[in-house]
Amino acid sequence: MTETIERNATPATAAQQPGLMAHVRETLRVNRYALSTERNYCHWIWRFVLYHGKRSPREMGTAEVEAFLSHLATAENVSAKTQNQALHAVLFLYKRVLGIDLPWIDGITRARESKRLPVVLTQRETQALLRHVHGTSGTIIKLLYGTGMRLLEGLRLRIKDMDMERREIIVREGKGNKDRVTMIPAALVDELRDHLQARRVMHDRDLATGHADVELPHAIERKYPQAGQQWAWQYVFAAKSYSADPRTGVYRRHHVGEWVIQRAVKAAARAAGIPKLAHPHTLRHSFATHLLENGSDIRTVQELLGHADVKTTMIYTHVLNRGGRGVVSPLDRIA
Repeated sequence: MTETIERNATPATAAQQPGLMAHVRETLRVNRYALSTERNYCHWIWRFVLYHGKRSPREMGTAEVEAFLSHLATAENVSAKTQNQALHAVLFLYKRVLGIDLPWIDGITRARESKRLPVVLTQRETQALLRHVHGTSGTIIKLLYGTGMRLLEGLRLRIKDMDMERREIIVREGKGNKDRVTMIPAALVDELRDHLQARRVMHDRDLATGHADVELPHAIERKYPQAGQQWAWQYVFAAKSYSADPRTGVYRRHHVGEWVIQRAVKAAARAAGIPKLAHPHTLRHSFATHLLENGSDIRTVQELLGHADVKTTMIYTHVLNRGGRGVVSPLDRIA
């Protein structure tokens, strides 16, 4: 049951409630939110509390939430996406942590929403970039472009979700907590087989040293205590060294870090002389655009990307290499 806000509550400050942020983190973890989401939500909840002089959230309500969000838009000039993230964080605090139902929030000064086209590499630029990637990072980068996976989807890929015979990958718990299927590029099959052989050697070594445990989703770890040591559950792209889990403190091998691939893509783009601001997600944009350029059906591309609405996929029709929505420039007709 949720409760309504009590306006006559005893005044208190957030500083007098040292367990507030701990309660927020605990609730986020119970609900299986990603670590990045946990950090973002904690950041915005604490910003909300600080903005109102460390007052207890229980003695604040809709007016204070609207004031904070309007401040972000008017004084700090944040983007609509950032303001929306702050809104979701504060609503999570009230509804899921404090058990308080806020009245409908409609008095917010909305941040200006910008409609920007994604950065897309041409097929020639993509070839040039891929010529400058090497090792495990290079395999990951080629797989991201060849499958359309998001960066974390690729890094969190587990052995059991790769079918080399059928050349399929099951992307687990993608955006919106949905599973989907994408292809394994034929050009990467041999490279991936070699990688998996080396990965198996690494796993056997981890078993021998007692560091083979891997983080498992949901309640699987409680149901099957030994599952974390099984080959099927291991990350395909494991880090070179062990590290402590930021939530549990358990010392084990995690997947390759995001920053490793982010830096590798930027370095490859720079080495290839590409003047665009390329990052790992650029490979996903390029994957979709190149499929459409080569005649793939937009519904098929939608399924491969995991978009809930084809309207999201349609943005790539605006960046196809056809010159301004396919219209021929009058200069080309008289030149």
